[in-house]
Amino acid sequence: MAKSKLVTANEKVAEKVVGAFEKIEHTVVGGYIRIEDAFVDRYLTKDGETVEEAKKRLKSR
Repeated sequence: MAKSKLVTANEKVAEKVVGAFEKIEHTVVGGYIRIEDAFVDRYLTKDGETVEEAKKRLKSR
């Protein structure tokens, strides 16, 4: 069954919108993780503890 031009155009637009959303989502989540790691490193780690160890310790509470 042949697709109409509108359906084809709609699929192309949908692919671009989803791709743009994924890029934005990746950027925002990556930025949040960097901020979270800096906060944990600066304020929540104990002497000699890594950021990952501090996050595990905090999650276990």
